[in-house]
Amino acid sequence: MAPQHRRVRARGRAVGAVAVAVSAALAAGPAAGAVRADDAGPALPAPTVPAVTPTVPAAPTVPTPSVTAPTVPTPSVTAPVVTPPAVPVPGRGVPAFGAFLASDARGVTRMEQLSRWLGGAELRVGHTYLPGNRWSDIEGDIRFLESWAHWRNARDDRMLVLNVPMQERNEEGVSDPEVRQLLRRGAAGEFDHHFRALAERLVELKVPDTVLVLGWEMNGTTYTHRCGPDPESWKEYWNRIVATMRAVPGQRFRFDFTPSRGRDAIPWTECYPGDDTVDIVGMDSYDQPSGRSFDEQVREPYGLQAHVDFAKAHGKPISYPEWGLFRNGDNPEYMRRMLAWMEEHRPLYNTVTDYCPHGVWQCEDNPDSSRVYRSVLFGRTHDADPEATPETTPDATPAPVTPAPTPTAPLPVESCSPLDLGRWVEYWLGGKLCLRVDWWSRTR
Repeated sequence: MAPQHRRVRARGRAVGAVAVAVSAALAAGPAAGAVRADDAGPALPAPTVPAVTPTVPAAPTVPTPSVTAPTVPTPSVTAPVVTPPAVPVPGRGVPAFGAFLASDARGVTRMEQLSRWLGGAELRVGHTYLPGNRWSDIEGDIRFLESWAHWRNARDDRMLVLNVPMQERNEEGVSDPEVRQLLRRGAAGEFDHHFRALAERLVELKVPDTVLVLGWEMNGTTYTHRCGPDPESWKEYWNRIVATMRAVPGQRFRFDFTPSRGRDAIPWTECYPGDDTVDIVGMDSYDQPSGRSFDEQVREPYGLQAHVDFAKAHGKPISYPEWGLFRNGDNPEYMRRMLAWMEEHRPLYNTVTDYCPHGVWQCEDNPDSSRVYRSVLFGRTHDADPEATPETTPDATPAPVTPAPTPTAPLPVESCSPLDLGRWVEYWLGGKLCLRVDWWSRTR
């Protein structure tokens, strides 16, 4: 899900060793110290291996500023003071927004909780991802799609956004020469049947109008579906996938071309497959790199302004499927500016990535940015722009997020070394894991 510069990939034997260790841990029985990143269940078992604690994602963690109220309230914490929201443009309505909260059914449950925290704001966009480990994942053979389809169909004005990998083994560090061959095989039609199966599955689930973020962040180096090794074959492959899925009876899909902000490994304009097969021009945009101001993010080559200009020139709406905090920590100025940017440029939808270090509700590391996000979007509906809320909003007790068990004495940031187990392992574990470097002293 995330840009290539916020991941440290485990490869070869190192991945195998970690997978074996995790399998042993999961089979061994409950033990203190191993926890899931975003689950409320008991600690993961790990009596025979170093204890682990969650971190999402595998990126440098920003130190938590000293604050008087946590960002993600528990049932015993009352709602923080809410400042008046930014005044929206009169008569233009509120753009559809939501958040990525978890890929599986837990994400569906959290949509309602996040809405309550936002004073009943209407989260019209649900966002989830297909794993890219096997072709069966990409065909939609994932049970959690049923939960998202049910959520989407509960109201006519909702939107389901689904990220779709273009290749299996999508996060396994496949080499450029092999990626080049895979792209050429895809362009020749070898993988068409997998995407036909996905289209049929979505129509069967009665979500034929799903927005498909196909081959996202293709301008980077993280994913096997990246564009750089052969841009011409990548574009041909994209066009084949779109043509294949549009041929399925009953479909009304919209295809979202979404690079990461900036040049990255290749200018994303070199990967654009054409107006006939692109319905939306998106951009994944996080607050990075360190020290880069929001104005610089706007002006940089292939940045926010270039994105808006490109979409306008091609007659396409824009979107922000992934956005949030990152390298500059708890940055309320970024949060204010990004929300104002979207208010001005009216994307078809946006979904904030709501886990640490990016998020504002499930992450306690960003309390100042959280207050900005909550105050701007508090009580928003799509029917009419809200009036300014008072300084203190009564009866706005935020919905709690059930946290994973935490140790009585939290470890410092530097005592945890993140492990990258691949998306399919993280899906079944419920989040990323990291290795405590002080496990020996704690277990003696």
